[in-house]
Amino acid sequence: MAADALVLKVREGGRVVNVHALLATGVNADGHREILGLQVTSAEDGAGWLGFFRDLTARGLAGVALVTSDAHRGLTEAIGATLPGAAWQRCRTHYAANLMSATPKASWPWVKTLLHSVYDQPDAASVQAQYDRLIDAIDGKLPKVAAHLDAARADVLAFTAFPKELWRQIWSNNPQERLNREIRRRTDVVGIFPGRDSLIRLVGAVLAEQHDEWAEGRRYLGLDILARSRITLAPSATEVTPDKDLPALSA
Repeated sequence: MAADALVLKVREGGRVVNVHALLATGVNADGHREILGLQVTSAEDGAGWLGFFRDLTARGLAGVALVTSDAHRGLTEAIGATLPGAAWQRCRTHYAANLMSATPKASWPWVKTLLHSVYDQPDAASVQAQYDRLIDAIDGKLPKVAAHLDAARADVLAFTAFPKELWRQIWSNNPQERLNREIRRRTDVVGIFPGRDSLIRLVGAVLAEQHDEWAEGRRYLGLDILARSRITLAPSATEVTPDKDLPALSA
């Protein structure tokens, strides 16, 4: 599952205000991607994300093994409160941007190269070992950057608990970003929406089209890989299958 938010403009009370379109996508038990929900809130805060995830679980969302997102505090706390047992993967692209802001500009090229080397490793043990080498290499020259990396370790490397064939699909929000760009392309034509209802109608139509395209296309993940993921993560757990009739959108 991936979660993200887009900032859009609407007219309310005679003013133009920013609102946040909260989006969630997932991979179902058949290996196809699907749109899980859309909700428009006044702010991207903990209350907004908590309400969004509660709505998804109330409509039948269950069995979530991993959520990939940025490190927005309200989002991560809502995941923990509503999706027990789900791991959290901190998007590697967002994390690199966070790390860059904490790194002296002159040092970023070599820090970035070392960070990318972590993701080039052939297996989970090698990833962990290379992360150790990354921190050791940086610690002497940039102790604050090394501490930043050490604090983020578990969240940035959560993908290693899954089969390697899944890593590229789950270690970042890049697949979600492609969907976001399509939404932006369609909403930029409007610019400022006359109200939230019109925003939901347009964005909802884009998401419905994408949902149908995913449902009719090739599987995003193979069934064998999904089965091995469940075995790796919870060998003794009872599998919970999400409701296939889960509505695509939530206003």
